[in-house]
Amino acid sequence: MSPRTKGIVIALIATSVWATTGLFIDYLLDNYNIQKLTLAFWRDFMITVGLIVLLSLTQRQALRIRRRDVPFFLAYGFFGLAIFNALWTYSVGFNGPAVAMVLAFSSPAFTVLLAWPFLKEALTGRKMMAVVLSLTGCALVAEAYSPEVWQVNTLGIVIGLGTGLAFAFYNLAGRWSSGRFPSAWTVTLYGFMFASLGLSLTQGPDTLFTMGTEWDGWIILAILSLGPSLIGYSLYTLSLRYLQAGTAGLIATLEPAFTAIMAIFIVPDKQLGAVQWLGTGLILAAVVLAQLDAPNVKRQTTPAIAD
Repeated sequence: MSPRTKGIVIALIATSVWATTGLFIDYLLDNYNIQKLTLAFWRDFMITVGLIVLLSLTQRQALRIRRRDVPFFLAYGFFGLAIFNALWTYSVGFNGPAVAMVLAFSSPAFTVLLAWPFLKEALTGRKMMAVVLSLTGCALVAEAYSPEVWQVNTLGIVIGLGTGLAFAFYNLAGRWSSGRFPSAWTVTLYGFMFASLGLSLTQGPDTLFTMGTEWDGWIILAILSLGPSLIGYSLYTLSLRYLQAGTAGLIATLEPAFTAIMAIFIVPDKQLGAVQWLGTGLILAAVVLAQLDAPNVKRQTTPAIAD
């Protein structure tokens, strides 16, 4: 299996796993007394604790970083994860979920454009066409084609685009970090550690434990954190060792399509309409187009460390 094929497979698995997180989050927010930023904090915190325990038992070398690496992880966790989660929450509040999703998936466009000067990834016409197809597909899947849902204010649009920019930063930083640390687990662990520290600044005693003794809610939150969230982010970070940041970002836009398809089986009354199926097809076409354009990317390694 070539490095690019391996990266594509890993990114597709990561995205399909990620797609289940929306179903968990919707269930928690609808059925338990927990705020969105509080949920985001606990998810990141549980991922951090889970990874520390896991790596302490199986891969202790992945826990080691150098002091000079701290500024990178501070930026990676704070801007790439904590700010993304915070902006996403406010974007949903200002814009509604459909528009917020479309604006968040402006991230492939930002990633492709910023990867050109910062990572020296080629900016081609085919790649730009893939971005256009992807954004259009996300808009259709999210049912953002209705004029009413776009009646938002300027601040809402800016915040929504900010989520796309933050996730683009996550992509670029993840690609830059590939091979510079003991493993993808190292990048995931310290990214979430600093993200949880950042999100802790938004919490207080009146928000942290609003679920109280609703233990089934805490169990669902733990499953969300240590299951699809941890696995999805870890695999996606690993895929950035084999793929260009722009290509991996385009594959990630399959998430809303995967979520919508899964909802058919989990929530029977949630069926995809013809327009949503068209959007799903456009996203798939964008991913295929990106693969035709992307060269093989040799996995970046450093002699001093190994997976």
